[in-house]
Amino acid sequence: MADLKEQIGKLCPQAQFDTEGEFLLITIDDAQWHPLAVSLKRELHFDQLMALVGMDWGEALGVMCYLTNTESGDIVHVKVSTANRETPRLHSVSDVWAVANYQEREVYDFFGIVFVNHPDMRRFFLRNDWVGHPLRKDYDASPEKNPLRLDDETNEDYTCSWVEDDKGNVTKKHGLVFDFDEYVINFGPQHPSTHGVMRYRVSLDGEIVKKVDVVSGYIHRGIEKMCESLTWPQTLLYTERMDYMAAHINRHCLCLCIEKAMGLEVPRRAELIRLMMDELMRLSSHLLSYGCLTMDQGTTTAFFYGFRDRELIYDIFDRTCGARMSMSYSTIGGVVADVHPDFVNDVRHACDVIEKNMKEYHQLFTGNVIARNRMVGVGTLSREQAVDYCITGPSGRASGVHCDVRKTHPYSRYEEFDFDEVTRTGGDSMARYMVRMDEMLQSIKILRQACDKLEQEGIQGEYCAKVPKMIKLPAGHWYQQVEASRGAFGVYIESDGDAKPFQKPYRMHFQTPCFNLIGVVDLTCRDNMIADLITITASIDFVIPDIDR
Repeated sequence: MADLKEQIGKLCPQAQFDTEGEFLLITIDDAQWHPLAVSLKRELHFDQLMALVGMDWGEALGVMCYLTNTESGDIVHVKVSTANRETPRLHSVSDVWAVANYQEREVYDFFGIVFVNHPDMRRFFLRNDWVGHPLRKDYDASPEKNPLRLDDETNEDYTCSWVEDDKGNVTKKHGLVFDFDEYVINFGPQHPSTHGVMRYRVSLDGEIVKKVDVVSGYIHRGIEKMCESLTWPQTLLYTERMDYMAAHINRHCLCLCIEKAMGLEVPRRAELIRLMMDELMRLSSHLLSYGCLTMDQGTTTAFFYGFRDRELIYDIFDRTCGARMSMSYSTIGGVVADVHPDFVNDVRHACDVIEKNMKEYHQLFTGNVIARNRMVGVGTLSREQAVDYCITGPSGRASGVHCDVRKTHPYSRYEEFDFDEVTRTGGDSMARYMVRMDEMLQSIKILRQACDKLEQEGIQGEYCAKVPKMIKLPAGHWYQQVEASRGAFGVYIESDGDAKPFQKPYRMHFQTPCFNLIGVVDLTCRDNMIADLITITASIDFVIPDIDR
């Protein structure tokens, strides 16, 4: 950390540093932010923007940016703020890291911070006639400000951007989303192949896609805002309502973040159980992905095969947790109850059946000439693009990016397990599909090792640490990532150290992998057939509630 501080200090002498936390904190004025961002990427190889968290500190508005060096694994975070609450402005870094495009639009939507030189400063989740910015501390939530609107939202055909000239003058400029002579169709929000209430406005030239404008927010529930009115244990509920196919994993991540802030040590048995539940969840998720991708191409039989084998995993969840989808199993300090007496035998049986049936999956679909014609070389995403858009998980590894959090920043004893990080270099729809298929075998490999370790622990054991009834975190901020089913899932929490009996988060942000995945829909679908859009988005494999938080 000291060497990194010295290097950054040479690049930007005005920067202030804090080395007390887990990662090096750089505080920088907005005037130096963009030049520093360019230097961090080009000279120090911080080539991936993991998270851009909007913040309202009362006296200032700003962002916390978490950056990763994909070669060394180093992480730093940067704090940039403005004291102007009337017309808050920061400089955009969307030209440095492409993923910042949608990230900054989200911050503008909920905090009202305008990012200078951003190409498209439209709202992203809320209606374009929404009044105010809900995550600000001074937000007026009265129904008079935003009454229930029964009329349709008008299409946003114009973009807007605040452009700075060489003299530092900022002017607002408008542009077009689509040219007037373009042929634009709606795809969704109720089309079954969007896998949820997602809407694309697609410009076509015949059957060739020329541009895709993603319209989100149809099921946005304001989870981050609701968490500010709940206690720390109560916030756990909402993690399972985002990517419901990573329910255990998402909840695990928030538990880890809170435990890190508390300095709480979790019993070994609890960590093993959490790890096993995460891998079972990953298996279930990839089986669903297999079924949906194949059905989107007309292979209904394969869809039923995937759902058939998922039942084995759901039965395990049901026996141990009493529920099949929203299990609420992990808790601060461990898990809420020990596993079912037949848990290990059930897991071994599920692994044997799924591994045996994998041959059937490949025989039915993978080698099919129609499937290969529709997937090989279609929807290609290069390694550089995957890093620039912070595409992690199977979609990132299909482009050759080593981004498995279980390997890069191990947690919950993953470092004790022998498994491979599955990568491919094709970057197309077939590569993304095959990474998931191969990852199922790696999850089975992990689960079998975990069964052996859990048997050594004995039938019963300590499954949860002793946790105070009133959980209070010291003032500070923390960030935690885990490897969810669709990529790196991150949780940012900030506490003001409130001494009230029922302490509530000052800020909680969920950096979901699917939010980044939709950032490459336009990139991967352009110049492909309209029918390929369905295959490409299915291979990217996003879940809509994970986007609309």
